[in-house]
Amino acid sequence: MTDNLPGGTFTLAGRTVARLGYGAMQLAGPGVFGPPNDRDEAIAVLRTAVELGVNHIDTADFYGPYVTNELLREALAPYDGLQIVTKVGAVRDDQGGWIHERSPEQLRDQVESNLHNLGVEALDVVNLRVGGGPDGHSPVPGSLAEPFGALAELRKEGKIKELGVSVVDAEQVAQAQSIAPVVTVQNWYNVAHRGDEKLIESLAAQGISYVPFWPLGGFSPLQSSTLDDVAARLGASPKAVALAWLLHQSPNILLIPGTSSVAHLRENVAAADLELPADALAELDTIAG
Repeated sequence: MTDNLPGGTFTLAGRTVARLGYGAMQLAGPGVFGPPNDRDEAIAVLRTAVELGVNHIDTADFYGPYVTNELLREALAPYDGLQIVTKVGAVRDDQGGWIHERSPEQLRDQVESNLHNLGVEALDVVNLRVGGGPDGHSPVPGSLAEPFGALAELRKEGKIKELGVSVVDAEQVAQAQSIAPVVTVQNWYNVAHRGDEKLIESLAAQGISYVPFWPLGGFSPLQSSTLDDVAARLGASPKAVALAWLLHQSPNILLIPGTSSVAHLRENVAAADLELPADALAELDTIAG
């Protein structure tokens, strides 16, 4: 069923998905490391998301590590009607640090690990996560030909169905497209952290989805009196307003807000129905200066 999916729909890698999806990162323990505080609640979150119409789920083997993929397999396999998007390009050290690993051999190992932990023969969509920079989450100019080419080879082998890129600039997107089709781009973008508007517009014209990570601010949640004021006036939560603002920006934006709580999940999905009047949008547009 694709009627009344949260936030409307978009075609991602040939499948009609709800624009309001779910990001599994927060199902792991504190710092995205170790097991969940409440495994039963984590399983319930995943199953409730699907019951609410969510059919686009974002994950990675380095969440935990392995934790979110193992939870997904337990809760949702064989993933009927779901688009599971994972990412490679990093691993975790014993202290929970995030280590870049992007050689062809390392990426092959990561793809094989995702296949095993998700329990599938081919991964729906794999994002190559590059970038980093001083804040760890911004594009860094440079070639991604070798790592993306390695994933393109794995796609030819049938281990990956479709490819995307994450934490990239427009030039890197174009370079990736010269190697293999790109079906999605995932970057840091929200009401307070902008800059990708031209990239989003370009992708929309090509029918390519743009997935903003940290739609609610990331590890430091959005703190804005303007956001709070708009939310209070609309009788909504600031989180709901921030998500609704993103859905309003472009029809190719797909959201993946994460939570480890069924109650918060329901609030996030409800944000897909929130209408933002013109004056509220104008106010929100002032947040990023």
